[in-house]
Amino acid sequence: MRISARGDYAVRACLELAVRPDDAPLSAEAIATGQDIPRRFLEGILPDLRRADIILSQRGARGGHRLARAPEDVTVADVIRAVEGPLVYVRDDRPSDVELRGTATPLVNVWVALRANVRAVLESVTLADLADGRLPNDIANLVADPGAWEQE
Repeated sequence: MRISARGDYAVRACLELAVRPDDAPLSAEAIATGQDIPRRFLEGILPDLRRADIILSQRGARGGHRLARAPEDVTVADVIRAVEGPLVYVRDDRPSDVELRGTATPLVNVWVALRANVRAVLESVTLADLADGRLPNDIANLVADPGAWEQE
């Protein structure tokens, strides 16, 4: 699994909206500035978030973008799926659609298990969690393991 700039920027943009105390619309420029996201790149992401009913947009002098749902109802997985599609691919296929033969057959189970674990993490963390600076206990325990920070 690879989180692209598009996925990272989408989550950061939604987080910028989640921390707004008054739920007032925020301009694309303000989101881009607040999260150090190239504005033009962000403008390509916002329509996908709108189509996925994650954000609402309004035009005009008092226009801008805001979350369509409460931050506790939007997971990191929701945002990434909105801009990237399925969370885990194997050669452009969903893990459960991969067909392998011979000695490689058991590898499908590894790819499906990987998807299950990615889902377990990304579907359990909400924008509210991130806005509050906290993680669910299971995720916090993963991060607390020193081995999680090591590159291999």
